[in-house]
Amino acid sequence: MTPDEPRSLFFSLFFAPELRAWQGRMSLPVVFWGYGVATSMALAILHATALDAGQLAFQQVLILISVAYTVWILVAIWRCAPNASPFWGTLARWLTVALALNTALVLFFLQLELMLRYARG
Repeated sequence: MTPDEPRSLFFSLFFAPELRAWQGRMSLPVVFWGYGVATSMALAILHATALDAGQLAFQQVLILISVAYTVWILVAIWRCAPNASPFWGTLARWLTVALALNTALVLFFLQLELMLRYARG
């Protein structure tokens, strides 16, 4: 057994549902509503709280997490869409693309504002 195997085993067990979603082997409603909508809301609440408290470093971390999460959820929903009816699968894909574009714009402007706040001191 190599030194990396226990760590690899831990991550593969701990993130098993997320890996199944990434591979498209999970139910679309679970991925869309559970990972998509609920997690997006949690990230937005965390960011609003950090913004209200003026925690610049935490805001920066949340922006980076949100970028990675947006890429992951877009791929996961796209790959899990065939697990639902054609109507719901197609609707979920288009809603997720719209959400990703919206998120990209929001994160861009949040990052821009954060950079201006850093510059002001």
